[in-house]
Amino acid sequence: MLRAVIDVNVLVSALLKPESTPGRVVESWRAGAFELVASTHLISELLRISARPALARRLDPFALEALATRLRTDALVVDDPPSDERFVPGHPADDYLVALARAAKAQVIVTGDAHLLDLAGLEPPALEPRRFVSLLDRTG
Repeated sequence: MLRAVIDVNVLVSALLKPESTPGRVVESWRAGAFELVASTHLISELLRISARPALARRLDPFALEALATRLRTDALVVDDPPSDERFVPGHPADDYLVALARAAKAQVIVTGDAHLLDLAGLEPPALEPRRFVSLLDRTG
């Protein structure tokens, strides 16, 4: 089964617009189309970013808590890997996503972040949500 790390920006977008492509990513995971990798850091980041006033006003707090709970219980939760290795030049905040994906042997990172999407030779590769959904559709 395909294993993926989903960036917090995709998870927040899914919460804001469940009918969007990021919403389809989350629904595909819930339907068992792929294995989602999470960590304490990733879940904490989701909750921290979602608490920002500009986002908190727009998010359904029950949907946020339901997603955080599902991540804790239904995702493959792995220990946070060491964050001393640098993968994303100029944007070290994204290094943990690459380290997490590598530690969990994920095949892909799903993100809307250009710092990751534009990084040539990244392993595992980063895909925008639309390309990931297309990949899921092709692999059935």
